[in-house]
Amino acid sequence: MRRRAAISVLVGLLALLAGAAAWAEVGQSGNVRVHFNAEFAPRSLPRERPAPIEVTIKGEIATTDGSHPPPLQWLEVELNRKGQISTTGLPTCTSRLLQSTGTSEALARCRGALVGRGSFTADLALGGDNPVSSGGQILAFNGRRAGKPALLLHFFAGVPVRFTLVVPLRIGHRREGQFGTVLRARIPKLGGGFGSITEIVLTLGRRYAFAGKRRSYLSAACSAPTGFNAAIFSFARANFRFEDGREIRSTLTRTCRVR
Repeated sequence: MRRRAAISVLVGLLALLAGAAAWAEVGQSGNVRVHFNAEFAPRSLPRERPAPIEVTIKGEIATTDGSHPPPLQWLEVELNRKGQISTTGLPTCTSRLLQSTGTSEALARCRGALVGRGSFTADLALGGDNPVSSGGQILAFNGRRAGKPALLLHFFAGVPVRFTLVVPLRIGHRREGQFGTVLRARIPKLGGGFGSITEIVLTLGRRYAFAGKRRSYLSAACSAPTGFNAAIFSFARANFRFEDGREIRSTLTRTCRVR
């Protein structure tokens, strides 16, 4: 009985520590500050067998002095290896089909490959002292890049300036370490190099059927140690590299429970 009580107290303390760590997601280099956050649902998962999940990723770029932030050049997001991406039987889309399309047209062309949705905000330095703020929707499609799995992000804004941006994220895998899945993208120049994406909110996840089986684009397990019904783990790590050469890294710690 004492051992069980001690384990329960320890798990509770670990959960509190992880909750505190979840707020430590702000990185800064010079006057550029990045807020990075990521969550997954549901938090209760099987111990060994992966179950369907959704992942929401949030990123915000700002400056401490209110100046126009430098354009983001590279983005890399790594996910814990207990999470899996499955595209078996899922239709694919191509960058060519998405170029110069609005949200409705992109969906009409590639709805079968849709795996996520979100929104974004961008600052456009169009002249004058203050940049113009623009925003719109993000669609995420299953695709391929150089013959390998990829995630195609379709950005579309209608006001005050209409533009479409297609960003392919290559999906890679590492054999060792805590992080097994790597999403990496080179961010195209926005507004002729005078624009910067300042905020992204993106939710990924889709359930679908193929060959008579129910499948999920994203799935994960909660690998808690024997005798514990919860675990703390490094969930995601991000690296933001800007056009002026500076880099900002952030690592997120999260908890899960065994169901």
